Amino acid sequence: MMRSINARITGLVQGVGFRYWALGAATTHGVYGWVRNEPDSSVSAHIEGDAEAVSAMVSALWKGPRWGHVENIEVSDSSFEGYQDFGVR
Repeated sequence: MMRSINARITGLVQGVGFRYWALGAATTHGVYGWVRNEPDSSVSAHIEGDAEAVSAMVSALWKGPRWGHVENIEVSDSSFEGYQDFGVR
């Protein structure tokens, strides 16, 4: 079963390599979509793929890069957009 979500990650997630770390995690977990910094110092991501892989990616996001610290992740279901890769915006 396929799943598509939007996630908003807060904490120390900008200036610590979080987006490029997320790119590596997405490759590891076989999910697609994108990740970007937001003006309020959070990071947003659109993640889609196999439901188990998406769940594994969200679990990985809680860990983040060793220089960062994730305080919260808000996850909401999203419409499937059919991405073929995972990009940093």
